[in-house]
Amino acid sequence: MSRGSVFLIGIGRAILREVKGSDVVELNDNKEKFSQTDDDGVASDLARPTQAEAEDAVRTLLKWAGEDPDRQGLIDTPKRVVKSYLEFYDGYKHDPREILSRTFDETGGYDEMVIMRNIRFESHCEHHMAPIIGHAHVAYIPDERVVGISKLARVVEVFAKRLQIQERFTAQIAKAIDDTLKPIGVGVVIDAVHECMTTRGVQKPGVSMVTNFMLGSFRDNSATRAEFMSMIEK
Repeated sequence: MSRGSVFLIGIGRAILREVKGSDVVELNDNKEKFSQTDDDGVASDLARPTQAEAEDAVRTLLKWAGEDPDRQGLIDTPKRVVKSYLEFYDGYKHDPREILSRTFDETGGYDEMVIMRNIRFESHCEHHMAPIIGHAHVAYIPDERVVGISKLARVVEVFAKRLQIQERFTAQIAKAIDDTLKPIGVGVVIDAVHECMTTRGVQKPGVSMVTNFMLGSFRDNSATRAEFMSMIEK
């Protein structure tokens, strides 16, 4: 886990819980430690910053950029930025495998491919914390059990709301589905634009990155893989 990931998770965990709707967010200033376990099973003890420390970090960045954090338009910016992390990095609070745990076996013998196309997501790259915006296509062939279709979109959302690289993001979605549903096969394709490349660095707008991760019959059977790819291109 990168230092950037640790820092952002710490700030996100400094916020207790978001009240439903647009109500006020309650913040926790207690300095505690918590354990964050990534999807590769690596655990780290992270010191959780206080709300004040998180806001001070934003103020420091504003000064470094050449701004005055005390001018009228920026007075509340640190608080807004920290609150926005609740949304940007909400995925650290949720277990995607728990989301997939409720399944149904009354499928009438259905054993063909289940596909969710064009699941839009917004994530952030862990290298520059710049947005990654794109679409995910997720498919699996059930082995008697199926899951509610909204849960597939929710799993994409949970992993998207973390600092990511696209390759890992793609694999995490497929592995979570495979581990929980035990299907005959899983396929995930992601097509996304990385603003760390379009708005900085080489600055190449209009370029997208495509990744795929196949398990089971999607990896072993070229016909299954070809069927999946043809259906998401329609």
